[in-house]
Amino acid sequence: MPREIEFLFDFGGPNSWFVHRAIPAIEAQGKVTFRYVPVLLGGLFKATGNKPPMMVYGHVPAKVNYDRLEMDRFMARHGITGFAFNPHFPVNTLLAMRGAIAAERMGCGPAYREAMYTALWQDGRKLDDPEVWSAVLGEAGLDQAALGAAVQDDAVKAELATSTERAVARGAFGVPTFFLGDEMWFGKDRLRDVIEAAGG
Repeated sequence: MPREIEFLFDFGGPNSWFVHRAIPAIEAQGKVTFRYVPVLLGGLFKATGNKPPMMVYGHVPAKVNYDRLEMDRFMARHGITGFAFNPHFPVNTLLAMRGAIAAERMGCGPAYREAMYTALWQDGRKLDDPEVWSAVLGEAGLDQAALGAAVQDDAVKAELATSTERAVARGAFGVPTFFLGDEMWFGKDRLRDVIEAAGG
């Protein structure tokens, strides 16, 4: 029986995109599965006092260059292509993440996640523009009207807030974060470690 790894994600984090792209091949080996857990990255930052790496290390060229090297290594290791840094970064993901909650409730979570990740980190779309977000839904064959209404639902808004608060309580401070039971790993570069711990 494959062990389940929780994957705390926010579409706005490029490192979450890398993990999302790596997951299918990992799951195909039959040893682990991943459960996507939507959280609001801005909420994690606010609650924990954390800041985006570019704010903290943007003035250190060697660190910026090394981070890019690690991205390239990760993509090579997992056979990932297609990444393009979003020209609108940072993108406010509140709408998109509420949509992730709504889509999961509607039974189209995987298709929605794929559409959002592709729009942000391959196509360079500005997903904090409601019209752009809705257009992406339509292009993916998702129900624009139903999802558009669902993201305004108080229960959907509350679920995202609760998921984020729960993540903070468990020790999360950014994305991607992984949990195997109560044990936590942070960052795409810890993906191999959590898989190994899960017996993968």
